[in-house]
Amino acid sequence: MLAPLLLLLALNFLFPIGMLLLRGIEDGEVAAAWPQTVALLSRWDEKGLPSDAVADAFVRELPQSIRSGLFAAAANRLNSETAGWRTALWNTATAVSPGDRNVTALEQLRAADARWNKPESWMTIKRASGHYTDFYLLAALDLARSNSGAIERMPRGQSVFVESFARTFEISALVTLLCALLGYPLAYLIASLPPRKAHILLILVLLPLWISVLVRTTAWMVLLQSHGVVNEWLLRVGVISHPLRLIYNRLGVYLAMTHVLLPYMILPLYALMRGLSLVSVRAALSLGGTPSQTFRAVYFPQTLPGLVGGSLIVFILSLGYYITPTLIGGPGDQMISSFIAFYTNQSLDWGRAAALSFVLLVATLLLVTMYARFVGDRGALAK
Repeated sequence: MLAPLLLLLALNFLFPIGMLLLRGIEDGEVAAAWPQTVALLSRWDEKGLPSDAVADAFVRELPQSIRSGLFAAAANRLNSETAGWRTALWNTATAVSPGDRNVTALEQLRAADARWNKPESWMTIKRASGHYTDFYLLAALDLARSNSGAIERMPRGQSVFVESFARTFEISALVTLLCALLGYPLAYLIASLPPRKAHILLILVLLPLWISVLVRTTAWMVLLQSHGVVNEWLLRVGVISHPLRLIYNRLGVYLAMTHVLLPYMILPLYALMRGLSLVSVRAALSLGGTPSQTFRAVYFPQTLPGLVGGSLIVFILSLGYYITPTLIGGPGDQMISSFIAFYTNQSLDWGRAAALSFVLLVATLLLVTMYARFVGDRGALAK
């Protein structure tokens, strides 16, 4: 009975994700566009410039790759290693003449662009001509291979992804903390009320989930702007003398993301608190324990799995957030999802987008594994 469901899950979820992640290690664009050049470069000893046969094959295959539609993918692949390759390849392809017998192919390449007179340029093509590569995964961690093959850290001006990952985890962690601080007492209040009142509050908690994230984020933009509802009210009551900067900064991101993700913290806590037996709490109080001591020693440990589960859900959802930081945050508040969206939709560098997604997926799987181990340990202790 589960076979159709598993098949649907595989076709609509696992297979597309697997195909995307595979792009993070695939490296067949250059070999597909210029197969003869790649075959000849594989026998090059990387001492000095390659042979005239390599240059002849490259001059022949450049125009052919444009006609076949393979040129753009190969140019983008090389441009991802060093900026300017796309323009240089296009200028070279339009300048060379494969049938010209008056000048050698290597001389044509040199005249079109000076980089063809450098062995490093041919090494770049050779390095990018395999079927699989670690280039994108290393780049996602601000690492790269030198011409000798050693892994080196990128220069400070080019290393952006590690900082972006750190910012993503920092924002996600603080949003999770804010949701825990706000969600725990609210979940306790709902769980302790009579069913009729609890259902009303629960509906209010669920209501934001029925509204689009884009609509809620746009509402926060209206509330937080310089002449928005919040600033206008603070000015009217005399709390401030000039509008506060509440949007296009980290504060706005924290406020909006906490509001959007708060229900995901409250619901697991409420579900666990509602099913708890308070016999142990009453017993602790009857034995002379103060309310604070009883809460710390008896009640809170029993609700800890719900708190950890809600924190895991909020943290994982925060890691992949895109709309809210993009609309409300400033340039220094963009999370790693913004880079993934940029490389997927604008620059079409799917290999780099896949590598960034892979790193984010690994981090998420580690969190889920840690949570599963925590729940398992709690269950073993309970037994």
